[in-house]
Amino acid sequence: MLDIHKIRAEFPILSQKINGKPLVYFDNGATSQKPQIVIDAISKYYTEINANIHRGVHTLSQMATDAYEVSRKKIQQHINAKHAHEVIFTSGTTHSINAVANGFTSSLKAGDEVLVSALEHHSNIVPWQMLCERTGATLKVIPMNQDGELIQSEYEKLLSTNTKIVAVNHISNALGTINPIAEMIQKAHTVGAAILIDGAQAVPHLKPDVQKLDCDFYVFSGHKICGPTGTGILYGKEAWLNKLPPYQGGGEMIATVTFEKTTYADLPHKFEAGTPNIAGGIVLGTAIDYLNNIGFENIAEYEHLLLEYATQKLLEIDGLKIFGTAKQKTSVISFNIEGIHPYDIGTIIDKKGIAVRTGHHCAQPIMDFYKIPGTIRASFAFYNTKEEIDIMVDAIQKAKAMLI
Repeated sequence: MLDIHKIRAEFPILSQKINGKPLVYFDNGATSQKPQIVIDAISKYYTEINANIHRGVHTLSQMATDAYEVSRKKIQQHINAKHAHEVIFTSGTTHSINAVANGFTSSLKAGDEVLVSALEHHSNIVPWQMLCERTGATLKVIPMNQDGELIQSEYEKLLSTNTKIVAVNHISNALGTINPIAEMIQKAHTVGAAILIDGAQAVPHLKPDVQKLDCDFYVFSGHKICGPTGTGILYGKEAWLNKLPPYQGGGEMIATVTFEKTTYADLPHKFEAGTPNIAGGIVLGTAIDYLNNIGFENIAEYEHLLLEYATQKLLEIDGLKIFGTAKQKTSVISFNIEGIHPYDIGTIIDKKGIAVRTGHHCAQPIMDFYKIPGTIRASFAFYNTKEEIDIMVDAIQKAKAMLI
């Protein structure tokens, strides 16, 4: 088991008070908090090696370049990519998905189909809608059931030789459902379709193996895994990344430029136009080292205990309903209390120092499916405790008494 007191001491924000109460941070699905080692690494970069990368012959530039590429290698090893150049630094999951969707513009036409699921974040819906509008392709949706699980038999029916790419999340940000992506990837490949996995909500809880999964693309954000905001990763198989055109043009992504013609740089630089978030890219490697030192098996085991405990405690509240009861789910609970708007609960418990998310969680189709305006979402991380869950449950009970 984890030494939770030691871990919590490594996160300076967790010791502060909000509205005079100790912070209880249950909005980890939106962004994770940062350990001191990550905060220090950001400061160290700007204090000691701040310089542009890949372009300078001077010492600081070479130091920055080396640190940036070491981080890329760490991420390659973490997700078990075959090559370091299959790891593209981006500003986040949204950027990564848009880069892939934009790349498919030249290869899709009317009659082609793109599949997304009913469980997707808007960032894994809108770019594909835009792609279909540009190309005349058709967007189709894999339906879900009342438990918040994708209906696999319907997915199989939707797949055909017209399917060119499938985009599905590994874990639902709104419900915590863990999708059976290994099987979904295999099924997509049987019809010759590519598949992109949105791993934004998965990577804080587990360690993806992209070669074992055999996915064509896997994308995630750094800020959800104790790293800086404005950082993300696009993993793509080498063959796919070579096939797709670059998403942006500019410095760094070129081999040669004349007014008549430009040729593009080799991977990964082809997709990394302009000066990147150098500090963020370097420190993302620091964050991944930190989590690997704790151990993802330890994280998953502990967070499962938090999920079970919170589920039990919340269901003791009369009128409370949990949305998303999949057999396989991670440490996210979305719920409402009958007769009370989720925003009202969230606002009141914030006065007690408790941070939860309320609303549609950038997943409006899920809320439309359940015919609700939104939910209260409590998302737990490895630095949370059962005692914090007790504080939240007590605060919800008091808020309910005030509002009914």
